[in-house]
Amino acid sequence: MTTLPAVTRTIHVGHSPDSDDAFMFYALAEGLIDTGDLAYSHELQDIETLNRRALRGELEVTAVSIHAYAYLSDRYALLPSGSSMGDRYGPRLVATRPGTLADAAGRRIAVPGLLTTAYLALKLAVPEFEAVVVPFDQIEESVASGQVDFGLLIHEGQLTYGETGLSLIADLGEWWFQKKGLPLPLGGNVVRKDLGPDLMARISRHLRASIDYALDHRERALDHAMQYARGLARQDADTFVGMYVNDWTRDYGERGRLAVRELLAEGVKAGIITQPVTVEFVD
Repeated sequence: MTTLPAVTRTIHVGHSPDSDDAFMFYALAEGLIDTGDLAYSHELQDIETLNRRALRGELEVTAVSIHAYAYLSDRYALLPSGSSMGDRYGPRLVATRPGTLADAAGRRIAVPGLLTTAYLALKLAVPEFEAVVVPFDQIEESVASGQVDFGLLIHEGQLTYGETGLSLIADLGEWWFQKKGLPLPLGGNVVRKDLGPDLMARISRHLRASIDYALDHRERALDHAMQYARGLARQDADTFVGMYVNDWTRDYGERGRLAVRELLAEGVKAGIITQPVTVEFVD
């Protein structure tokens, strides 16, 4: 009979209550991989809340927006796996009628948070507009009801906006690809550097193992993720998970790492990010 090691430390992990993050963390959440004497406690909150908590260093491991990482790099390092990468797709700008990015200049636009990568990408594409912060799952309704002129959609809203009669103005993942020829790095997982190199490396291996397990046991992981799919049909949830949990999620690779550095450099150059950023990955 195998004796499991006693838990000596709990690692608090923050991630979004959506289907792709649930899929990614399935094996860790359900105890399906051996994590030795480490236990993982999961805290589910929207990404902007997690960004703000990371600024305070509250969690050992957390999902964050790549935009927010610009202000976290002194305290956190990016884990090499766990990214949400938009490969010619990403946050979508929508309105009640057809239009172009140029039409959004100077208008009221609902955004899911000022530290989100969606906001950073939109500011790069449309430098001047009035940002109205709205919870991500209320943005479609704020556009449809006329409270704002445009809405910037993340998560499942990228797939469902047509059901509320909204028109796509621009896909910022495609806009970024046309500008840089790179995928748009939307989110990543970070680990607090004060844990030390050995523990950071162990956590990195566990997260990679969880992602690999989910991709290797897709149907079971999707069953788990469906409880966070916010009404999406299983086929649509599967599509959404496939958009943001894939080979990019296993590892950024050199091209993904370049995309992170390029996006943050563009933010600094445009004055949106107010300080230089040193990007550090756990290797």
